[in-house]
Amino acid sequence: MQSAENKGGCGFHPMFCFADATGEALAGLLRPGNAGANKAADHVSLTDAAIVQLPEQLQAGHHDGDDYLLVRREIVMRTDSAGSSAGFIGALRRRNISFMTVAATNVDIASAIMDAEAVDEAWLPAIGKDGGVRDGSSVCELTSLVELSSFPEGTRLIVRREPLHPGAQRSLFPSLEFRYWGFYTDCEGDPAELDLTMRAHAHVENHIERLKESGLTRFPFTSFEANTNWMTIVMCSADLVRWFQLLCCDGYWASARPKALRWGLFHAPGRLVRSARRQIVRILDGWPSSETLLQAYGRIVLLT
Repeated sequence: MQSAENKGGCGFHPMFCFADATGEALAGLLRPGNAGANKAADHVSLTDAAIVQLPEQLQAGHHDGDDYLLVRREIVMRTDSAGSSAGFIGALRRRNISFMTVAATNVDIASAIMDAEAVDEAWLPAIGKDGGVRDGSSVCELTSLVELSSFPEGTRLIVRREPLHPGAQRSLFPSLEFRYWGFYTDCEGDPAELDLTMRAHAHVENHIERLKESGLTRFPFTSFEANTNWMTIVMCSADLVRWFQLLCCDGYWASARPKALRWGLFHAPGRLVRSARRQIVRILDGWPSSETLLQAYGRIVLLT
């Protein structure tokens, strides 16, 4: 889940929920520009809208008040620090949805990090995307050192430290050697493995960029309702393109951004010819992506 500020149009503050495995936008909520980023009611409304977009077997047990025994597939909601409000996390618990939400800096966490720094054994090597050790980075669970009474039972605080580097974002703890970053979660498992899962939340920036390249950069109308419809169309078009990539493309084109797809595939000069009850795709000779296009057409035929 992620909010995305928009400086064009009349000042709107949209919020989105994505399926990370596919990159599709499950739900979106257009809000006024002065809407608070951590407004729990908006997060809950967006979550419910996203859940009903999932296949029935994935929805089971994840509606408000559902019995946990109905759950057939675990769902984990990852958010930035705006999603760490007690109201939203409590709503996720009532829907049997696990959470991973970025922790904002506070005195309690800073004190816990200071205590943990004195115990080298408390820090575990962080895991990289390849499954190996992430050089210079380590992970520590600080659950027992912080006050978590406002969070649901079973909430954990996990913090990662890594060497400072140019352009590093704000740290949880002032240090000239490390950058500290943490998150709350109620998921079970090894802290280093959970940290690896939470770091993948960065994918959401790619999903938002796809929406921006599909028309979300600006809202063209002065009417809030009209801009809501515009955002819906942008999401639908982006999802159609995303599923085209997943089902019909390989390699580079399976993850290419919409702008690259427009110039490499969608703008390709060619004709669709019908002859003898056959459809023939004719692409301009020498077009760089002709093989990819023909492969995509072949897969579309199989799907239809």
